[in-house]
Amino acid sequence: MESLMQNHPLKGNINHSVCRWCFNDFSLDELCIEGKKMGLTGIDLVGPEDWPILKKHGLKSSMCNGAEINLVDGFNDKQFHKTLINNYSEMIPLVAKAGYKNLICFSGNRRGIDDETGWNNCVEALKQLIPLAEQHQVMLVMELLNSKIDHQDYQCSKTAWGVELCKRLDSENFKLLYDIYHMQVDEGDVISTIKNNHQYFAHYHTAGVPGRNEIDETQELNYPAIVKAIAETGFKGFVAQEFIPKNADRMASLKQAVSICDI
Repeated sequence: MESLMQNHPLKGNINHSVCRWCFNDFSLDELCIEGKKMGLTGIDLVGPEDWPILKKHGLKSSMCNGAEINLVDGFNDKQFHKTLINNYSEMIPLVAKAGYKNLICFSGNRRGIDDETGWNNCVEALKQLIPLAEQHQVMLVMELLNSKIDHQDYQCSKTAWGVELCKRLDSENFKLLYDIYHMQVDEGDVISTIKNNHQYFAHYHTAGVPGRNEIDETQELNYPAIVKAIAETGFKGFVAQEFIPKNADRMASLKQAVSICDI
């Protein structure tokens, strides 16, 4: 594999990473070793307890986690504010001290909360954290998740909802994680959405549609065209693979995905 990569080096236009949870059957050490052979420079969704492993391999935590409660109890609901503000107030300085930038967060489920109330509640809590994020040069990044299949009742399930929250917060230290898989499922029109809203996107995730598997010819999205559109916006962040491999050789699937997205 290593010699193959030497014959076909990555082009350097995209910062490639992979989400840890999709390859949990490998140790983090193994994922780092194999990922580096493919040209990955980061691993997504890794918390402080595993940052020393990433540093040992010279990789970044491209999207830090560990401050969130879970995916359903988020900033849109006041009952979770105290816990979340405490968690993120502790985590933001740790992210900065480690030399990382991105820290994931979630709107949470609606539970009957209308859009306006959800925006207001998110703003109320996040405005207490943004000065700390700005001080430490950390980006709070809210993920867009589909509410059609995978995360029913999740509030930040449309790009327009997340963009409106960004506008209300009006900080360069709060942006969105545009998950291409999730947004194709919930709203489609991926390339136009990226072109029109890229200034609000700090990070991208991939996966095949339908099924959330390999991003090869078995699915409906044209990933080379999508990643080209991302690069044309001047994006300098990470594009992270977040698909669940079906093929027996999972690392071969990851290597192929990186190659597909290396425009």
